[in-house]
Amino acid sequence: QGRLRGTLVVLLALHGAGSFYVPGVAPINFHRNDPVEIKAVKLTSSRTQLPYEYYSLPFCQPTKITYKAENLGEVLRGDRIVNTPFQVSMNVEKKCEVLCHLPSKPLTLTVQQSKLMAERIREDYYVHLIADNLPVATRLEFYSNREEEEKKKEKDVQFEHGYRLGFMDGNKFYLHNHLSFILYYHREDVEESQEPTYRVVRFEVIPQSIKLEDLKADEKSMCTLPEATGSAPQEIDPSKENQLLFTYSVHWEESDIKWASRWDTYLTMSDVQIHWFSIINSVVVVFFLSGPPLCLNNLPLDLQEDTMEESGWKLVHGDVFRPPQYPMILSSLLGSGIQLFCMILIVIFVAMLGMLSPSSRGALMTTACFLFMFMGVFGGFFAGRLYRTLKGHRWKKGAFCTATLYPGVVFGICFVLNCFIWGKHSSGAVMALCPCGSVPLWLCASLPLVYLGYYFGFRKQPYDNPVRTNQIPRQIPEQRWYMNKFVGILMAGILPFGAMFIELFFIFSAIWENQFYYLFGFLFLVFIILVVSCSQISIVMVYFQLCAEDYRWWWRTFLVSGGSAFYVLIYAVFYFVNKLDIVEFIPSLLYFGYTALMVLSFWLLTGTIGFYAAYMFVRKIYAAVKID
Repeated sequence: QGRLRGTLVVLLALHGAGSFYVPGVAPINFHRNDPVEIKAVKLTSSRTQLPYEYYSLPFCQPTKITYKAENLGEVLRGDRIVNTPFQVSMNVEKKCEVLCHLPSKPLTLTVQQSKLMAERIREDYYVHLIADNLPVATRLEFYSNREEEEKKKEKDVQFEHGYRLGFMDGNKFYLHNHLSFILYYHREDVEESQEPTYRVVRFEVIPQSIKLEDLKADEKSMCTLPEATGSAPQEIDPSKENQLLFTYSVHWEESDIKWASRWDTYLTMSDVQIHWFSIINSVVVVFFLSGPPLCLNNLPLDLQEDTMEESGWKLVHGDVFRPPQYPMILSSLLGSGIQLFCMILIVIFVAMLGMLSPSSRGALMTTACFLFMFMGVFGGFFAGRLYRTLKGHRWKKGAFCTATLYPGVVFGICFVLNCFIWGKHSSGAVMALCPCGSVPLWLCASLPLVYLGYYFGFRKQPYDNPVRTNQIPRQIPEQRWYMNKFVGILMAGILPFGAMFIELFFIFSAIWENQFYYLFGFLFLVFIILVVSCSQISIVMVYFQLCAEDYRWWWRTFLVSGGSAFYVLIYAVFYFVNKLDIVEFIPSLLYFGYTALMVLSFWLLTGTIGFYAAYMFVRKIYAAVKID
């Protein structure tokens, strides 16, 4: 029964987001007239990749500004959740209300503020608000490519996260200064004697731009919206002061959507078939690749006849386990690869079960950071044992190298990028705060755990190599052009990359275009396929290398197995050119800086998977052959 339940959970996670929901936050019940707090999260733009906090622009402010305490993931994302002056009560309509200032004394933007507002509109910024932890969305209706008769009947509806700050018409800037909030509630079942309770299940907004002169407002902050045909939009002239009023209206609608399914609106996938197509395609690739390794595994058993001539890989039996150059660096990189592998596997699995849903804001990133730190014990153990196998002696230096090499590169790149973000006064400038968070966490958790793992790994019996290493190295014959390591990287990388590039598109969209990524069931399958395909391609490549009597396989296998990272880099450049509208220097620098981190991490991950698969294969074939 437990196994059946587990299978059902996985199937539900694969099916979609709304089917299985472990929210991480308890539902809040409201009674009529209870206040529903509207909070602001941040301003974002896919054109600049620089998030800003809400009050970086001259919006109406409450009497006291209160920021919510945030987790590490929210800080890294640039979220700065803050209260706003919107007064919204459960199931209470508001036709039109002025947010701040009086009609006789409207809000006046200085020339500097007007310039900033116009610049943010030009950069295509979106404003992100939340009500009861539910992000605001703008409804987009359009006709799909259906038959003409069907077109008249129904439109396709999609939702855009947040709402546009404003729009441009020619060289003029217009600000969305009126927000029509549409909130949907679900009436909960209660006993007749009890007061009815409601839960917020959807939060939509229709932003409008209405000129100050067209807003008929009285001194009690009530206003009347003009007819849609006769109103002019609110222009922001960056060369002078601008007067305007911020207004809003609230409309409530009852909905059949239950609280547990309220995120479905934000997570609707236009086409799930493409993911299934991707997975089936990947499985075919894996089956295609599994032929050669299976044949190779059986090959040594057929070659054990004494009459067989020694050729190819058998000739290098006395050198195949000769330690490579720089064993400390190799074992350190592989240790970091093991750390990444354990972290990614656990994060994807837990997210697939619905425990890291988007409603737990920043939970995914926080979990990933903490897991990477605590997986240091496994990274250290594997690195220490391999370092001893490769005849290393300085275990303390090796442990320090494992704990600092990869994290040091990551921290260095982030610090440089952060200096540029800081210069732009963006809320994404988080590394300034991180010395208070991530560096002590690394010093107090990751570093000691890596040392602990390394100590036990180094003390453990080294890996048992089945053949002795000769004292004098064998001469390596001249290699063919296709045995060049760069050709190997190109050949080995294309199939694992082909198995995952469709998921990569959705991940890039989530990172760079402020979308939600939630298809962790598909991602888990793709990750398993990636592990299998990297292992298979690595085994094939190392076998061909040994057949060419080249026994220097340690570093080469690690580099070649990570070849798909090269294709990820190429894809990132293609995505930048074709999908993103980034033209300025700092956003471009941010994109390629973070892409470099992704490519480095992906290379470590796939290189480690390939290396350990090849190492097990090499030990297996040389254990099975009789050496005189």
